Amino acid sequence: MKTISKTDLEQMEKQARTNLVNSLSGIQPANLIGSKSLAGISNVAIFNSVMHIGANPALMGFILRPIIVQRDTYQNIVDTGYFSINSVDESFYKQAHQTSARYEVSEFEACGLNEWYSDSIPVPYVEESKLKIGLKLESIIPIPLNETLLVIGSVQEIILEEDILSKDNSIQHEKLENVGVIGLDTYYSMQRIAQLSYAKPWKEPEEIN
Repeated sequence: MKTISKTDLEQMEKQARTNLVNSLSGIQPANLIGSKSLAGISNVAIFNSVMHIGANPALMGFILRPIIVQRDTYQNIVDTGYFSINSVDESFYKQAHQTSARYEVSEFEACGLNEWYSDSIPVPYVEESKLKIGLKLESIIPIPLNETLLVIGSVQEIILEEDILSKDNSIQHEKLENVGVIGLDTYYSMQRIAQLSYAKPWKEPEEIN
């Protein structure tokens, strides 16, 4: 076994350290976050930090890098109060990846993705996504340790095909053919292994079909 100490990390070449630390948490779901400026310019960007915050009320969040350069996603969400979270599947993950580049025009246009709008929120969804979530901004929490931000939104609507839901109302992500990502550039397919019964003391979990 190899031990990498805090000192080793601090002395490591920057890119090597970044690659190592970014991959520590393993495969994260890839999602596209859609937003729109007050001037009407749509924006979409890939994130690997989308997380569940709570179920009642339904809250989701994601991590934004420090605002030391222009962050269109951040500014748009602050200005309009809304954003969308869109799943990424194997049919368009390369276009999704390309949204991380800096463009002077909308990433939808530059990366070959299509905008889609509902009647409920004033920001674009990604038409190609099989799972679309509309959110209203509730809170932005600074993380002083590294100056990142936790952006939290309340779920306003969920748009998906009905057969994606299991009998217990869980989303079957394997049917969405979603991809996961490690770090900024390494993509994985995700397959369902099993759904297990609720854990109880001294009782072996059972598989649920």
